[in-house]
Amino acid sequence: MRAWALPEHLEDVLPPLAWRMEEQRRALLDLFRARGYELVISPLIEYLDSLLSGAAAELDLKTFKLVDQLSGRLMGVRADITPQVARIDAHLLAHNAVNRLCYVGSVLHTTTDSFHRNREPVQIGAECYGVAGIEADGELVQLMLDGLAAVGIGDVQLDLGHVGIVRGLACAAGLDEARERELFAALQAKDGGAVAAVTAALAPSLRDAFAQLIRLYGGAGVLAEARRALPPLPALGAALDDLDRLAQRVAGMAADVAFDLAELRGYGYHSGVVFAAYTSGRSRAIALGGRYDEVGRIFGRARPATGFSMDLRELAQASPAC
Repeated sequence: MRAWALPEHLEDVLPPLAWRMEEQRRALLDLFRARGYELVISPLIEYLDSLLSGAAAELDLKTFKLVDQLSGRLMGVRADITPQVARIDAHLLAHNAVNRLCYVGSVLHTTTDSFHRNREPVQIGAECYGVAGIEADGELVQLMLDGLAAVGIGDVQLDLGHVGIVRGLACAAGLDEARERELFAALQAKDGGAVAAVTAALAPSLRDAFAQLIRLYGGAGVLAEARRALPPLPALGAALDDLDRLAQRVAGMAADVAFDLAELRGYGYHSGVVFAAYTSGRSRAIALGGRYDEVGRIFGRARPATGFSMDLRELAQASPAC
């Protein structure tokens, strides 16, 4: 008898886990609908220039490509649903001043990453287009946390960050694109030696500021410490103000709230606050989100946007019922 094997990091989902994923899908969509979020369903594949346009270009290496036999054009299997929702907001629902949208569906990745162990996550999420400010970010954080509670995941730690802090320092330092990429990798790895090497030629105040970012992690006191330790640049002050307001907005929603000022997940994609949810017994985030105001620019409608996504596989495995 032939032994059939699936490609690496792809798997079948069997009962009872499959039923748990379906129950959680229903619970989350019911919650999103009750909060005024409308469901959209996008195609699994579409033309590559649409999938990878604008801020989504960093998804290039994650995207499987193929040639459309009807048009001869290059197509891609979606690696993230957010660019598709941005296209829908910009064109199909452009008559609305505000769009609150939700979605669920499989995506496919060429490789695994630090968030997804499986190359076929079942992505579910919600996004708000057309509302600027921390109030909208707070709304999405609350919806994310309420969604986790709805599927039986409690004891959540919420991590908050802001990409504007590193961008503001990089702009003040006049870093070119290559050195900024090096610095990004060093900060993500929390590698103090690599950060020092990349910033060695900078002015002492900026060099010290980048070094400080690695240790600026923890509770509410981190923001006050950052105001003392970082240069008084307008961009940094605005980012810290955003985090302070968001922390006040979500106070009491999670078991614990922490700040990570070196968090650069989605650095080329996000434009403001970023947030992630963790739960006990899981080393990786079970939900990720943030602000990405530039996502719709390539579609002709760059406007405020914020949202989050989860992987139903990860939620089902993290659930106490499993």
